[in-house]
Amino acid sequence: MIKTTTAVQADTSFFGHPRGLATLFFTEMWERYSYYGTRALLILFMTAPATTGGLAFPTMKAGAIYGFYTAMVYLMCLGGGWVADRITGQRRAVLYGGMLIAAGNFCLATPSTGVFYAGLGLLMMGTGMLKPNVSAIVGQLYSQGDRRRDSGFSIFYMGINLGALISPLICGWVGEKINWHLGFAISGVGMVAGLIQYWLGGNIWARRGFTHRPRAIRRRIGRRSATG
Repeated sequence: MIKTTTAVQADTSFFGHPRGLATLFFTEMWERYSYYGTRALLILFMTAPATTGGLAFPTMKAGAIYGFYTAMVYLMCLGGGWVADRITGQRRAVLYGGMLIAAGNFCLATPSTGVFYAGLGLLMMGTGMLKPNVSAIVGQLYSQGDRRRDSGFSIFYMGINLGALISPLICGWVGEKINWHLGFAISGVGMVAGLIQYWLGGNIWARRGFTHRPRAIRRRIGRRSATG
């Protein structure tokens, strides 16, 4: 543990911060790109006439679906934290969450109302898995008392804001001007890009002493080791 802490403190390869922050920065940037790209299109797509490729939902129905979706992506974070803690571990929770998000966006890109609802469900579950755990990993990059932690989170939040800024401009324009489903697909492509760089950066976590094991399993292993 002391060796791992020393390695983290000595790592200043990303603007004076651990290299892992760069991986998490771009993972969350692409996740927010995907999330806000989808949100920018959702109401417009649901209320657009069928002749333009929309679902032609009444405004009240579209608003209710949109409100339910935006509420559930954050409420599902409670379940995502529990799953990471008890079953998958945080690293895998982020990876699996990103996969669900990408799958959900590509479901929205298909011209089927039933698949559209399935896609929203996948997006809720995926965001609930990814969002709380990627933030938790950022905190774990720093040892207790490391003064860089606050500025590290500031850099991390810059990635969130950057993704939220560019996605409505790109996905919104493509969805409205070219094709609704293509707009959702481009949103999914962004999440795939985030997953690829997260996967490629996986060797960084091994060098930092992170484990795939969830906390509950690590506790049991620790108790067994202590009792001989």
